[in-house]
Amino acid sequence: MNDNGVEITTSGPDAGLDERLSKELDAFNQAATPGHEQSEFTVRITDADGSLVAGLSGWSWGDRAGIGMTWVREDRRGGGWGGRLLAAAEAEARRRGCASILVSSFTFQAPAFYARHGYVETARVPGFPGGHEDVYFLKRL
Repeated sequence: MNDNGVEITTSGPDAGLDERLSKELDAFNQAATPGHEQSEFTVRITDADGSLVAGLSGWSWGDRAGIGMTWVREDRRGGGWGGRLLAAAEAEARRRGCASILVSSFTFQAPAFYARHGYVETARVPGFPGGHEDVYFLKRL
């Protein structure tokens, strides 16, 4: 599509565009909320060989924190590693002065896991493939 010399294109993954959008939105958000820094964090669990056992990525913004991704290697699931990831993320969020932490999980992933760890369901969005829902949780720290 071309409109007055402006082109609109659709394509597959674009790491460069994602990086630019993230940079621009972070700058916009920071300008709208001065004094409330946005910052990412990660939690990594490795075995004696240095192989990844589990990991978590998250963020903080002002006095709120969020979990973006949580993963535990299949052969280590059920061993308490997910709980250790959450505990470390919550400790980091507290260290940053956060009052709560949020996360979402599809119904085929781990909503019961988050509920067991004190996360309270706040919303559900239906209509995902296979009849699944996206479940949103919040935990006060």
